[in-house]
Amino acid sequence: MTYFKKIFAYAGPYKIFIGLNVFFNIFYALFSAFSFIAMVPMLNVLFGETPKVDSLPTYTGLSDLKNYVTNRMNYEISQTVNDDPLFALMLTIGLILVLFLLKNTFNYFALFFITFLRNGILKDLRNDLFQKIIDLPISFFSEKKKGDTIARMTADVLEIQHSFLSILEVFIREPLTIVFTLILMFNIDVNLSLFVLLFIPISGLIISSIGKALKRKSDRVQKEQGDFLSIIEETLGGLTIVKAFFAEKQFYQKFAASTNRFYHYNNTLINRQNLASPMSEFLGIGVIGGLLWFGGKMVLVDQTLSGTLFLSFMLLAYNILTPAKAISKASYTIRKGDAAAERVLELLETENSIKESSNPQQLDEISTGVQFNKVDFSYGTDRLLENFNLELKKGQTVALVGESGSGKTTLAKLLNRFYDVSGGEISIDGINIKDIAKENLRQHIGVVTQEAILFNDTVANNLCLGKHSATLEEMVNAAKIANAHDFIMELPHGYQTNIGDGGGKLSGGQKQRLSIARAILKNPTILVLDEATSALDSASENLVQEALEKLMQDRTSLVIAHRLSTIQKADTIVVLDKGKIVEQGSHKELMQANGAYATLVKLQRL
Repeated sequence: MTYFKKIFAYAGPYKIFIGLNVFFNIFYALFSAFSFIAMVPMLNVLFGETPKVDSLPTYTGLSDLKNYVTNRMNYEISQTVNDDPLFALMLTIGLILVLFLLKNTFNYFALFFITFLRNGILKDLRNDLFQKIIDLPISFFSEKKKGDTIARMTADVLEIQHSFLSILEVFIREPLTIVFTLILMFNIDVNLSLFVLLFIPISGLIISSIGKALKRKSDRVQKEQGDFLSIIEETLGGLTIVKAFFAEKQFYQKFAASTNRFYHYNNTLINRQNLASPMSEFLGIGVIGGLLWFGGKMVLVDQTLSGTLFLSFMLLAYNILTPAKAISKASYTIRKGDAAAERVLELLETENSIKESSNPQQLDEISTGVQFNKVDFSYGTDRLLENFNLELKKGQTVALVGESGSGKTTLAKLLNRFYDVSGGEISIDGINIKDIAKENLRQHIGVVTQEAILFNDTVANNLCLGKHSATLEEMVNAAKIANAHDFIMELPHGYQTNIGDGGGKLSGGQKQRLSIARAILKNPTILVLDEATSALDSASENLVQEALEKLMQDRTSLVIAHRLSTIQKADTIVVLDKGKIVEQGSHKELMQANGAYATLVKLQRL
C-alpha cells in the first residue's frame, strides 16, 4: 500500500467523482440490505404467519421507530390479507422488486462515476510517464530496455487502474454493505449475528496469509513482460539485419525463452490468486452450515425464532458472504497493483541528471561563438574527452575528423546538452550552457545526424518539427535548398504524403535530404552536421554540399565528417584521437604539415 498512497495523489482532480461514487455506494449498500429483509413480509404472507394487528399503531417518537414501522407494515398487510391474500402477496413482491430496482440503480450510478475516475487516473499517469520519458536524458535509455519502459506505460498502468477500483470497493462499498446487513441481522438475533461476525476477521487472516507472496510474484511477471517487449522492439527495429544474417531462429529462441518464463511466472501468480475465490467460498459454506445448525435448533427445538425470520436471516448472511468474497479477491488485486505502482513510480521519480538552472538565461543572438574550455567527459569507466579546448567563432565552420570513437559525435551531443560534461565547461558568448534554458539553447542549434531520423507522419509535419508555424512556401524553399523538392512532388500527395515508420517509404538519400531541409527550415544560429551527406549519391551530394555551404554562411557550424572531401573549405579542421586534439588548422596548413590529417586524406584517395 506504500506506493498506492502516492498514486492516490492522481485522484485529486477527480474528487467530485469519488464523492458521487461514495454517495451512490452508500445507498447501494443500504438498499442491498433492505432488499433481503423485505423478504420477511412476503414469507409471512405465504406461510400465513403475518402478525395480526387490528388497530392502527401510533407513532410515539424516534426511539420507537422500529416497532412503529414493523407494526404499521403488519397492520396494512393484515388488513389486505383479510380482504384479498393474493393481492397482499403481490404487494409484498412489488416491495421487493422496487427495493432491488433501487439497489441496482444506485449500483449503476456508482459504477458510472467511478469510470471517470479510473480512466482519468489512467490518462494522467500515462501523460506524466510520457512527459518524464521525453524529459529524461539520452543516457537513461542507453542503460534501460525500451520494452520495459513501454510495459510500465501500458500493462503496469492498467494494473494500477484495476487495483484502484478494487481499493474503492474494499474501503467503501463492500464494508458498508456488511455493516448495514449486520445491523439488520442483529435486530433479528444477536447470537447468530455474533457467529457471522466472528467469521469475517478469521477468513480475512487466512486469505491474507495466502496472498503475502503475491506482490513479489507479480513484480517478477511484470519485469518479464518488459523483457519480451524489448525483444519485440529490438527485432522489429533491426529486422533487415536479422533477415540478412539469417538470425530468425536465434531471435525466436530468445523470445520463446522469455515467454516461457512469463508462462511459468504467470501460472504461479494466477494459481495463487485463484485460491481467493474457492477459499472464501469454502469458509462461507462453513458459516452457512453452522448457521443452519444453530438456527435450525432455535426454530425446531427452542422455538425462539420463527421460520420466516430464520430464512430472512440466511438471506442476509448470504448478502454478507458476497462482499466478503469480493474483499478477499480485491486484496489479491491490490497486492498485484502495488507491484505495478512501484515500477511506475520508479520511472516517474527518476531524477533527471540534466538539470535546468534555477535562474536560466535566454540567448537572443550569438555575438562571439562557442567555447569548449578544458572539457572532460566520461561515460561509465570510459574516458571519451580529456582536457579538450576549442573555440568556434561566430560565422566560422569547424570540422572534426578522426577515427571512429575519437569523440567527434560526443562533442555534438555535449553542445546540445544531451549529456553534461564531467569537467570543464562549454559556453556560448561566455555563458555556461548549463545556465542557459535548455529549450532556448536547442532553439539556436540545428542538427542533421548521420542516420536520418524521421517519423511516421507527412513530409510537411516532419519538416515543421523545428518550426511549427512554417508556411508551405517556407517548406518548399527549404526543400529546394536541400535538393528535396523534386522527389517530394513526385510522391502521391506531395508534402502531405505519409512517409511511413522511420521514413521507410523513402530511399536513404531522400531521407537524408529531408532531414537537411528540416534543419534549414529551422534556420538555427549554430549548425551541427554529423556526417550529413554520407547517404547521398555523388550528384545529390554535390548539390546538397553547395546548399549547405550557403546555409553555413554567417553561422557557427560544427561539421563532423569521415568523407574528408566535404570539409576542405572549413575555416578550421580539428583532428581528434581518443578524445584529444592532435592537429588543428586549415586544409592547406594540415596538408603542408603532412601529419595525421594528410595521412587520412591520402588513405581516402586510394
